[in-house]
Amino acid sequence: MSNRSSQFIIVRGGGDIATGTIHKLHRCGYPVLVLETGYPSAIRRHVAFSEAVYDGFSEVENVRCIHGKDYEEAKEILAGGDVALLVDPECRVLERARPWALIDGILAKKNLGTNRDMADKTIALGPGFCAGKDVDLVIETMRGHNLGRIIGNGCALPNTGIPGNIAGFGKERVIHSPARGILRGLCQIGDKVKKDQPIGVVVTGQGEVMVKATMDGILRGLIRSGYPVTEGLKIADIDPRESEFENCFTISDKARCIAGSVLEGLLYLEEKQGK
Repeated sequence: MSNRSSQFIIVRGGGDIATGTIHKLHRCGYPVLVLETGYPSAIRRHVAFSEAVYDGFSEVENVRCIHGKDYEEAKEILAGGDVALLVDPECRVLERARPWALIDGILAKKNLGTNRDMADKTIALGPGFCAGKDVDLVIETMRGHNLGRIIGNGCALPNTGIPGNIAGFGKERVIHSPARGILRGLCQIGDKVKKDQPIGVVVTGQGEVMVKATMDGILRGLIRSGYPVTEGLKIADIDPRESEFENCFTISDKARCIAGSVLEGLLYLEEKQGK
């Protein structure tokens, strides 16, 4: 039996999809270090470990992620049994430590520098990577029949820019910033909203631009108030199923599916390399 406590894993990105993977790996006994930017822009903030950048810690489904100031503090956090997070978008921690595995969960739809030399086992989530070239494995992240498929040679499906369908709604579910400026939220995640209801304003140099709900439903995600947004940036997400309030505070089905595939991929690589 492998000693999971010695199999140190780095995950680049701490958004809601990556958090599903981080959560599962932590519960399976792997020490996980999350690397984030200084200003993460998670929409589903209550289920994103990236919020630890702002608040010092984030707790998702009884797993805590604590923001460390440096690698030494991160090691102490891991030794204490929590997930650790560092602001390190350039992966400079690799100068200090070599992880057992590295997962790219940034979901930038392009490769921001991850390569196979970073660890003995490398996995990337979504489009922008070629399995067998950039990383060992790629996990399909597009909703549908192939969600969670483990790709050993080739790429995930390209980004369509169209959100997955929930209860018959697709692109209507997602709200983008109407202008460049500072977002000020008027609603909270979990609030019931009606179509055209103001949920926030973007404060620009010329005044305030209203952000309105695009449909009736539950406000499942809303970018942090005070965040500097650009025009067209995704800033909110509405779930049309008003009975799904609890979903705002739990890991999504999509994130859980992808997390299971990452775990399977790591065990597959471990077995393959062991031979």
